[in-house]
Amino acid sequence: MKRWAKILIVIVVVLVAAVAAIPLFVNANTFRPAIEKQLASTLGRSVKVGDLKLSMFSGSMVSEDLSVADDPNFSASPFLTAKTLRIGVSLRSLVFSHELELRGFQIESPQINLIRAANGTWNFSSIGRHINTGTTGGAAASAASGGSRSAVPGVPPFSVALIEVENGRVAVTTLPAHGEPSIYEHVNITVRDFSFASQFPFELSANLPGDGALSMKGKLGPINGDDVATTPAEAKISLKHLDPVAAGFLNPDAGVSLVADVETHAVSDGKALTANGTAELQNLKLRKGATPASKPIDIAYGLTHELKENSGQIEDASVKLGDSAIHASGTYQPAESGIGDPLLNLKLSGENLPINELQQLMTAAAVRLPNGSVLKGGTLSLNLAVHGEAEALAIAGPLALANTRLVGFDIGSKIHGIAALSGMKTGDTTEFERLRLNVRMTNAGVVAERIDAVIGGMGELTGSGTVSPADQLDFNLILKGATAKGIGKVGVGLLSTLNGSTGGKSGVPIRITGTPDDPSITADVGGILGRTTKSIFGKKN
Repeated sequence: MKRWAKILIVIVVVLVAAVAAIPLFVNANTFRPAIEKQLASTLGRSVKVGDLKLSMFSGSMVSEDLSVADDPNFSASPFLTAKTLRIGVSLRSLVFSHELELRGFQIESPQINLIRAANGTWNFSSIGRHINTGTTGGAAASAASGGSRSAVPGVPPFSVALIEVENGRVAVTTLPAHGEPSIYEHVNITVRDFSFASQFPFELSANLPGDGALSMKGKLGPINGDDVATTPAEAKISLKHLDPVAAGFLNPDAGVSLVADVETHAVSDGKALTANGTAELQNLKLRKGATPASKPIDIAYGLTHELKENSGQIEDASVKLGDSAIHASGTYQPAESGIGDPLLNLKLSGENLPINELQQLMTAAAVRLPNGSVLKGGTLSLNLAVHGEAEALAIAGPLALANTRLVGFDIGSKIHGIAALSGMKTGDTTEFERLRLNVRMTNAGVVAERIDAVIGGMGELTGSGTVSPADQLDFNLILKGATAKGIGKVGVGLLSTLNGSTGGKSGVPIRITGTPDDPSITADVGGILGRTTKSIFGKKN
């Protein structure tokens, strides 16, 4: 047994030594021109590969340098550079037939530069374009491609079992350039059974700016020989901790910020991409000075994005609020540079939205109520048009509140002149049977028109007003149908005049100034008293 063990050890040593000695007799570098020619023919780009060394135990050739040229219409700098390229080969064909049969590629730590032109084309769109679909590159290339012809016109007859990109760095910019490029680190790509002429599976992962992460798994192909960017695809996409501001999708000066987890199923036919999915928004802020929402906000959405035009249609994006939901639909157009706010043209609508469920969005939108009061109970209905970039949005349309309470502020007892005259005690709550108005919100302030409110125990308020960019209030309202409960016990004559029953001015003018946090509400009591005494006594006093 000892004798046979010694013989076995000797055999193993001889075999290992024989395998290790093969690189001494096979000069891998002699295949470098054939590899460069095959890759250049396949990609339609100049390809430079560094000196090659044969690694028998990994079954690959290793180069310490790789460079792929860019489309000259985009850049004179390389499209891709890498520190290490491993080329999987068939050792049997290499050693015994001295033929090169490619099995796969492993690219380590590449730098990839993606550039999008103003007309919507990418610098990788021309990869593989105008390729001779017959076999190219002589015997070595023929062995590498299997000697086959492509079944799809315009794409090369090239296929390998595996392509891997490890720890890549991708820079995305525009032509002409606008601002700094968006950088994606630790990009890893795995492609199996790659062929230009058929569909193949892929996986992709990357780190996003702002500590986010992207993972994608799906199928691509067949490759579009006229424009690689329009190749059909289907994938499940997962985004974790996406920060649109850090990623350059939103202008930080707009005041809009959030962190999102997104799950999407996307399908592209090469012309349009349709996507359906869900998103959980955390720390949402919709305006400068807003306090981030303390709870996550869930959204379900469906959209269609036109690839060439780089624009999209949101069929529906809904925010669930109890048994109701806010729905958004319309179009968007990303910034031409790819960096900054998209142009929005949306419609926001919702019917009978529960006020208590809206508190998160009100906080995120920096809705400020007087003296720290809060709305409780009741519902909100809205139908708003949203247009512009996030930094300069115009939002306009009707709002309607029903059966809600403003807890912490009693409007009736805060009206200077009436409250003082009547000796009323300060209340705590204002009950709105209804509050309807048309609003227009821009960077120039807020305009509120056709205000129509019925306040329990007080009467009906109508009028209009504005809120300046500095949050200064300027509202002119008319109080009608006032009751003793609403304005204090100040006399039958005064009440009659307020209600317009004595032939005097119908209602009492109300002026609101100050700020949303601390409004000043004043009634024109002097004018009312003059008209009241004349009505009662027939003369001025």
